[in-house]
Amino acid sequence: MATMADVARSAGVSVATVSHVLNNTRPVLPRTRQAVLDAIDELGYTPNTLARSLVTSRTRSIGLAVSAISNPYFTEILQGVEAGALAHGYGLLIADPHDDPEHERKVVQLLHERRVDGMIIAPSADPRMLLAYLRRHQVPAVFLDRLVEDPTDTGPGFDQVCAENTAPMTRLVTHLAELGHRRIALVAGLPGLSTTAERITGYRQGLDAADLAYDEHLVAHGDSASEGAARATAALLSLPAPPTALVTGNNAMTIGALRTLRDRGLSVPGDIALCCFDDFAWADLFSPRLTAIAQPSREIGAEGVRVLLERLAEPDRPGRTVRLPCAFVHRSSCGCPEGAPAPPDEGPGPTADPTAAPASEPAVPGNPLSALPPSPAATPATPATPAPEVPGAPERNVP
Repeated sequence: MATMADVARSAGVSVATVSHVLNNTRPVLPRTRQAVLDAIDELGYTPNTLARSLVTSRTRSIGLAVSAISNPYFTEILQGVEAGALAHGYGLLIADPHDDPEHERKVVQLLHERRVDGMIIAPSADPRMLLAYLRRHQVPAVFLDRLVEDPTDTGPGFDQVCAENTAPMTRLVTHLAELGHRRIALVAGLPGLSTTAERITGYRQGLDAADLAYDEHLVAHGDSASEGAARATAALLSLPAPPTALVTGNNAMTIGALRTLRDRGLSVPGDIALCCFDDFAWADLFSPRLTAIAQPSREIGAEGVRVLLERLAEPDRPGRTVRLPCAFVHRSSCGCPEGAPAPPDEGPGPTADPTAAPASEPAVPGNPLSALPPSPAATPATPATPAPEVPGAPERNVP
């Protein structure tokens, strides 16, 4: 079996240089790096990561604990984490906490027992056991997507990476209000999650900006799942004065809402307008195509790796929160004509380019809810190509 010394001899470099190439611990000239890689390939050298971990106390592995891996949003985050980890020479161990606090603590313990160097976690709505374990064992960790507030934290703290939530949700609501809607409902996520709380705040800020009164009956929790959203949408439609517009809090809940609208024989946007938080690869396959907030999911995953590596390099620095901007993807489910320009970004809104315009293909005629697409592929959502900023579409009179 080839050794690192064999690789160094074949490439005409020192063993230290081979180590730097393998571990990305120091810049190496491209010509030298290629010579080392060629020697590794020719000799069939495989690094002994177990032996290396015994010497360095590092396994060059990262634990990822993310619920609902089947959800396209978290799948894209996983892809970003994996790409970032591989780029820095780290392997990935993955576990699904199932959004259950007890199971979350168990899978984090299992990852820790496998001696991962650090963890990236999308925490549950009740992360107290998780925080206690991480703090007791001093596990370097970065929280993704969902923020954790822990007033008892007096140590170095934890890092967090997430998207903007409040301002983008505000923009969806104000856009619907500008189209004439006065009863705008929200299918909100699982109570206790920071994403749910921030998006409800954004919803209320949108109502305030449009001089619309907040009505608690127009907010129903879909618990961040398709089935819950179907029930929540049914409850909203059964109100004595049902909403004329609906905003859903994530992509899974969008599917549940669409199923209920289809079952009720309602068309979008003819009977009810619809906007959603979370864009996904097949959002423009619906008829009409869905107006959405696109989160930078892959970037969130990659940023989580970068922040974790900084934490490993500086274990005692204070914790910090990194927020990434979202993009407003303007299509036609909101009630705007297909191909209409996005409204200008005035007042609260995402920090990303707000003028993303829809693609030019026409909508498919017929009942827009007559058929739902098959299960989504794990491909990233792609916001529409930005267009020059122009005045928004005219207001629509809504009963």
